[in-house]
Amino acid sequence: PETTTRRPPSATMRASLLSAALALLSIMEASECVRAFAPPTAPPLVAFGRPSSSASFQRRAPPSSTASTSATSVSALHASRDLNALASELNAAIDACTPTYFKNMRVKVAPSPSSSADSPARRLGLIAIEDIKPNKVALSVPYDDQIVLSASLAGDVWGDVLPEGYDGWTGERGLIALLVLNELAKASDDGGGDAAGGASGIDLPARKPEAKNLMAAWVKSLPSPEEMSEDGENGGICPHPLLWSEDDQELLQGSSTKKIYRTLDDIDEDSAWLNERVWSAADRTAKFPSEITLDGDGETTRACFSPEGFRWANAIVSSRAVYVDGALRLIPVLDMINHDDLNTEEVRGGYAGAFGTTPCAELRTSSRKYIAGEEVCASYGPLSAAEYLSDYGFIPSRAESIAVSELTFEVSSDDRFYDDKLDVLEFETYDSSPMDPTQKFDIVHRAGQPDTVPDPALMQFLRLSKLDGKDAFLLESIFRKEVWGFMSVPVSESNEGMAVDAVMEACRVALGEMDETEESAGDDDTSSSSGDSDDDSASASASPAALCAVVRRAERKALTRTLEYMERERMALDLKEYYQERRLKDLGLDSEWNDDDENSDVGWGQTRAPGSGDLDW
Repeated sequence: PETTTRRPPSATMRASLLSAALALLSIMEASECVRAFAPPTAPPLVAFGRPSSSASFQRRAPPSSTASTSATSVSALHASRDLNALASELNAAIDACTPTYFKNMRVKVAPSPSSSADSPARRLGLIAIEDIKPNKVALSVPYDDQIVLSASLAGDVWGDVLPEGYDGWTGERGLIALLVLNELAKASDDGGGDAAGGASGIDLPARKPEAKNLMAAWVKSLPSPEEMSEDGENGGICPHPLLWSEDDQELLQGSSTKKIYRTLDDIDEDSAWLNERVWSAADRTAKFPSEITLDGDGETTRACFSPEGFRWANAIVSSRAVYVDGALRLIPVLDMINHDDLNTEEVRGGYAGAFGTTPCAELRTSSRKYIAGEEVCASYGPLSAAEYLSDYGFIPSRAESIAVSELTFEVSSDDRFYDDKLDVLEFETYDSSPMDPTQKFDIVHRAGQPDTVPDPALMQFLRLSKLDGKDAFLLESIFRKEVWGFMSVPVSESNEGMAVDAVMEACRVALGEMDETEESAGDDDTSSSSGDSDDDSASASASPAALCAVVRRAERKALTRTLEYMERERMALDLKEYYQERRLKDLGLDSEWNDDDENSDVGWGQTRAPGSGDLDW
């Protein structure tokens, strides 16, 4: 302490020694906090890490929340010491699971030694425990249900609790979120129950002791709801938009065409159903507690099987799960890998084991060499600014150089040909992935690119959805197999005009919403809305308002460029070739008509006079 009570002269020496000891202890603890790896003389530690409606949509009132979003006053030294303790416990559990569940282990878990403008809220990360050459595997994790969480595993764990064929609005993410809550309950002071009754959580899948210890240490190392809900100004370590305040979420809703209210409503719908039908059932309240106390965490409680807990679990899955080898998976401890734009690769599928036949997710070093003690990073993928923010809670600078916006279109249920168009979308579009009547399309603008040409599939879908009047004959059954191909090129001037107008209207509505959001927020991004410069990046600031401004600026570029392109297309409708002209060409009937003498290739199909010739009738 800076101020101390004055001691009697007889205790001066004792006080001096005590003060010196405390100062030395503080220095040693601070040194331990910033040290990213063990010195060469220390035994190597083993560890792991992590990896991906309409414009006037209105948010329904969310369920009442009891979760506190106030800042917690904790010193940086205390926070760092906690992270070191979490990392140490997790590394010990990983040691016991290697090489059974982890292979090619060349990293360990530790507090991230640095934060950057691209990722200011780093917490734990993966640190190299040895020099790693370029294009080498730093970590491999086989797809073992003992530790890897997936939607298929959720079906096995929750099969006796959820109704058969359960399909929530949150999809695979929601199922994996249920597994996260189950692991949290099992790691609590009352955890470890069986499927029928007893302590908290469902004691599935059946695990070996070392796998149980690993999952308990891993779930304790996850960021708490408080860490993920506090904004950067109030001390939050890794704030996520799903846990932002309602005001900040409303700001994000008006800043992007990727609407966060849709995601929030999906989560709220699923959690309300689960809370009513599953978690709050009279015979299950002990097994599915709304709050738990983590083992060794004192009196600190965590929301678990409740709407607040389910939203937190969805934020965990959103920011840590990876889509690899055709499935979404949450992979301890690969989920702790931090992002870097430069010289990194995405987590991808591979093979491990003595004979290289075991499917696994692997972290590779790309073209970069890592030295011992350096943090190993990966790329989270080529996502837009809005996708990075909604999934991970930050925006890297490279995401700002590619402006992406999302437009949503649908086949109106009032369309007189709705059933025919639905039949075409379901059976005659793509064999492996039939299309729904509501589709979302990305429009992309890259810095230095003169035009923003819409996705061809966007115009193909709109031509079908606007097919009407004299063009509706193409929906007859005789054309059913070919109609989707016909939509890849202009059908008629009126149909093309309606498709172009639909894109222009969607762009104008989205831009109008952004203008209203800027006015209500009291800022102005329009000065950079039409420029391609990326020097005005605001991603270095982790405040929700600054991040929303970055998203608006990026999406405004894409929307503005697309609107300009479609306006030129609207003016050139009479210059395009449509279905009738193409069909006449295919039949050879597109030339002007003249006398037969001047067109020997056009006639009645015969050159003799009727009745003449030597024919055997």
